[in-house]
Amino acid sequence: MPAVIDGTCRRYRGAMSCDWGTLAATITEALHLEVPPVAITFADEVPDGVPSFDAPMSEPAADGRRGRVPAGCVFWVHALATTFSTAPEDHGNCSVGSLTHGVKSVDEVAGNDDVAALLSSGWVTMEMVPGIPTVTERPTSIVYGPLAESPLDPDVVLLRVNGRQLMVLSDAIPHLQIEGKPQCHIVAVAKEHGVSAASVGCALSRARTGMQAHEMTCAIPAGELPEVVRRVVATAEVDTTVARYAARDARRFAPS
Repeated sequence: MPAVIDGTCRRYRGAMSCDWGTLAATITEALHLEVPPVAITFADEVPDGVPSFDAPMSEPAADGRRGRVPAGCVFWVHALATTFSTAPEDHGNCSVGSLTHGVKSVDEVAGNDDVAALLSSGWVTMEMVPGIPTVTERPTSIVYGPLAESPLDPDVVLLRVNGRQLMVLSDAIPHLQIEGKPQCHIVAVAKEHGVSAASVGCALSRARTGMQAHEMTCAIPAGELPEVVRRVVATAEVDTTVARYAARDARRFAPS
């Protein structure tokens, strides 16, 4: 018989499956998220009924780069509305995202024009590249979609958050890593190291995704989500109590 872990998850024959819809709804309400959580799954097999991302492949750039979107982080935006699968080549236009998601190696992208542009601008140096977290095994496919309707147990749950929401997450998640550029590497941190990581964003991703200036991202290992949700709910309640106290106390300073 499956073992019940909590109200949302069960473990059966070593594998854990969760009620992702309930978890998505709970964390969305607790954090007052403006956009739904996204599930990211590095899948060997895509379930029946999950369509392939069907935007046309771009014309090749001068260096041969092509993909179905400008960068892999753009799939996060499309995943707010529907679930779909992608092939490694669909990510090929962005060398940075191809590297962090395990689609290509450093040697395969080192000569690309977008890498040259980033190096010449000083945005990154070659000495920094080996330290960028990456997915270690080249994926067969990557499935994206709203967490609430995920047909698979995902590897990573991605949240788009503002400063206040990140404040709650930083209290709720012990040892939450706060990262910078490139934004997409937090997916690899969560998947490979089992550690939640938030990113303040990067100029490359913001320009391609259209993320607002106040928005940041947080990647959570999916297996940790039930505990994270429990902590987030508790933390958000405490913060609400403190904020109400502070608001009442501040009334003493209002002009009479």
